[in-house]
Amino acid sequence: MTEANGVLPDTMLDAMITAGRISADVPVRPDQVQPASLDLRLGQVAYRVRASFLTGQGRRVADRLADFEMHRMQLTDGAVLEKGCVYVIPLMESLALAPEEQAVANAKSSTGRLDLLTRVITDGGTEFDRVTAGYTGPLYAEICPRSFSVLVRPGMRLNQIRFRRGQATLDDAALAALHARSGLVSGTPVIAGGLGFSVDLQPQEGGLVGYRARPHTGVIDLDRIGAYDPAEFWDRLRADKERLILDPGAFYILVSRECVHIPPDHAAEMAPYLAMVGEFRVHYAGFFDPGFGHAAAGGEGARGVLEVRCHEAPFVLEHGQGVGRLVYERMAAPPERLYGAGIASNYQGQKLRLSKHFRQG
Repeated sequence: MTEANGVLPDTMLDAMITAGRISADVPVRPDQVQPASLDLRLGQVAYRVRASFLTGQGRRVADRLADFEMHRMQLTDGAVLEKGCVYVIPLMESLALAPEEQAVANAKSSTGRLDLLTRVITDGGTEFDRVTAGYTGPLYAEICPRSFSVLVRPGMRLNQIRFRRGQATLDDAALAALHARSGLVSGTPVIAGGLGFSVDLQPQEGGLVGYRARPHTGVIDLDRIGAYDPAEFWDRLRADKERLILDPGAFYILVSRECVHIPPDHAAEMAPYLAMVGEFRVHYAGFFDPGFGHAAAGGEGARGVLEVRCHEAPFVLEHGQGVGRLVYERMAAPPERLYGAGIASNYQGQKLRLSKHFRQG
């Protein structure tokens, strides 16, 4: 019997772990398995390197580290990854994919909201965050803290990986049909290469429309949840006439105008930055699990939190302006558990919100 194409759900990830096709010296924990992805864990040592790099065909990451390493740090007792520096950390997990399986990685939501540029690289890799079909070998995280220095330890989960068989992406016709059945977004959908997202710059409680990272702050210990005062790390933003001028090099937390949901038999991913929407990048952490914002998982639609970095020139962002696209994918089978239902899900039903490390309210 031919197995269905699509994104592999939690039950299939469990089977891959049992079969040893996802393996680790420290056994994979059950709570690493999400509805449509697997959390990846940092290993024991961090290599400070001169520059970001791609491995290249026929090369191993270990050999490239010999070229670019400046020094290394043991993470056992905790180590600080400093803002503006580039590190490579071997991950605990290794893969042995079947010929028809490939994978894509992304930063976890809390990682992206801290402006941690975190990407997975592999032996022989020619793209960040892409694992080729049939890959067998180790995984590494390349980490560059952009706004805040962070304290990390072995076992921390900054990245997640999603596995696919065959073609899973919905074209515009299929996406429109899914919206007609399930009402993917509040209001009239904008469907063109995915489901359009726009920014909400109408003031919320207290006139707040977003946050901008402060340039000189202390270290964030990634194990400390709800521990930090937002005012020590973020400036609160209020829009002038429902518009905001983005400063080059600054990092912002904003929110989508639309409430979206992901049906249980689908997953979604925020499309990469496109130059045509403006001189900025939106969303480092782009996975949306089945059940996000969905009534079956206790949701009533959820906003997409937007992690925005402005590039070369100041840019005017206005309320309702399109900033990205959500690409929907079919699941190979529905997951056993949904986002927000029976698992720890920090952002179900979210509105404008910082990462879980900061005190809310």
